[in-house]
Amino acid sequence: MVNNERTTCLVVGGGPAGLVLGLLMARGGVDVTVLEKHEDFLRDFRGDTVHASTLTLLDELGLGERFAAIPQRAMTRMRVQLDAGTAELADMRRLPGAHQHVAMVPQWDFLDLIADAAAQEPTFALRRNAEFTGLLRDGGRVVGARYRDRVDGSEHEIRASVTVACDGRGSAVAAAAGMRARSFGVPMDVWWFRLPRLDNDPSGAALRLSTGHFAVLIDRGDYWQVAYLIKKGSDGPLRAAGIEAFRRRIAGLLPWMSERLAALESFDDVKLLDVELNRMRRWDADGLLLIGDAAHTMSPVGGVGINLAVADAVAAARLLAPALRSGGIVPRALLHRVQRRRYWPTVVVQSVQKLAHRALIAGPVLENAPATVPAGPMPTFDDTVDPKTVAPTSALPLPLRLLQRFPVLQGVPARLVALGPLPEHAPDWARRPEAALRG
Repeated sequence: MVNNERTTCLVVGGGPAGLVLGLLMARGGVDVTVLEKHEDFLRDFRGDTVHASTLTLLDELGLGERFAAIPQRAMTRMRVQLDAGTAELADMRRLPGAHQHVAMVPQWDFLDLIADAAAQEPTFALRRNAEFTGLLRDGGRVVGARYRDRVDGSEHEIRASVTVACDGRGSAVAAAAGMRARSFGVPMDVWWFRLPRLDNDPSGAALRLSTGHFAVLIDRGDYWQVAYLIKKGSDGPLRAAGIEAFRRRIAGLLPWMSERLAALESFDDVKLLDVELNRMRRWDADGLLLIGDAAHTMSPVGGVGINLAVADAVAAARLLAPALRSGGIVPRALLHRVQRRRYWPTVVVQSVQKLAHRALIAGPVLENAPATVPAGPMPTFDDTVDPKTVAPTSALPLPLRLLQRFPVLQGVPARLVALGPLPEHAPDWARRPEAALRG
């Protein structure tokens, strides 16, 4: 037996884009249902960043105080650590507005906050354990979706005026619609792992760059979240060399952390991110819209994927909610307006990422990456690369020399990471004062 349901806006995927879109649609008076595959949000996210533009959005939605109460770390600066020492790369304190930082907070806490706020709206519904299984069509138009309850196995059909795919990279909705992305080749994959952090360690985020190696260290308070780049497709051979070889590799790159590498007990502690960079040529079909990673999968360079996905959701709600509230069929031309607004910021960010892949990563790092690390005991270091040592300006490449000589320029990468090319703001009808929500 198939259970039949009806809503106005159906959102597939309860990630940042899906829940923000659901909240805004509900505040716009639109009946909205969000399908989330899992029971909760307690999963191993690695994009646990809330950017300055999203912090401003939370203020506009009346959720700033609630968010501030969540335990978090503030990243105000980004540094690059070279063999010669450390140089400043981006200074968030030069950002305009009230939020001059990027908040490092577990993504499940952020998602719980948005879901709880949306649940206060009478037109919002969140279906958990709801696994998308297919699209409903009427002729050539998408008119909803099928989903399976993962608890009791029941099958459901839910019809909607508009269906929005927010189910991330490898979108099942896009595949069901026959939509294929244009893929841009990437030279690397990423290994993610954790290392203990001490109280006297540097704070914030740092890039560690050396010939043949590239790592990003993100301050999570009591531990470092580390991203280490490897050549695309090399995960299998490198894992076959064993965890001890990997520890030696990281000890050579981060000698000041060598005594902490025992925390990597096996490769079960090292997670692979299969990096993709792609973009749909068209984000819409009749009755269907794709946003966030479903429309454009980003490289981890800059960590801006969540930022763009939330901005997509805000733009989609502003453009579509008034039409959905008034009833009737939303024309495809209106759906396409979302892509027209959000396409060029996506292209700008992906172009910067592609440039970084070619100029920085593919050349000096991955082409010179060692295939193996010689066997033997863990190396010891008398002359370590101290992350607090300032690199002499003469040892820096020209772009970094300019950033050190003219610190105001450090606001440029800060804006690109923390704000993005086109920050989106909550429409007036979605804004709430903090006091009203507390009441």
